[in-house]
Amino acid sequence: MSYTLTITPKPGYLHAVVTGRNSLENVKGYLADIQRACAARNCYRILIEERLEGPRLGIMDVFRIASEGSRIAHEPFKAIAYVDVFAKGDLMKFAETVAVNRAMPVRVFSSVIEAERWLRGDDQNVARQ
Repeated sequence: MSYTLTITPKPGYLHAVVTGRNSLENVKGYLADIQRACAARNCYRILIEERLEGPRLGIMDVFRIASEGSRIAHEPFKAIAYVDVFAKGDLMKFAETVAVNRAMPVRVFSSVIEAERWLRGDDQNVARQ
């Protein structure tokens, strides 16, 4: 695996920033690391800021990750705000739909500021991205 994960406690949630190479292995790895970090801190509200570089994953890989992640982690999590700074098109919206349809409390945002507002509950009307 070739990524770096930094987790910063914020009031009411954790902010995870992941950098490195975009690959199926790295995405699965950092998601597992985040799950362990949340459990260790007993904090199940998270902002994931993905900054992985390189070609985006294919639709089937995204489907599998969202489906598998929802099956494994949906129970403890209260809110997951997700920002992929290099996302293009509607692939992340698709991932959100797959996860939400499996009872994952996740929203995809185009900026960290919007994601933070949603996690803090500052703006209940933040538009879906």
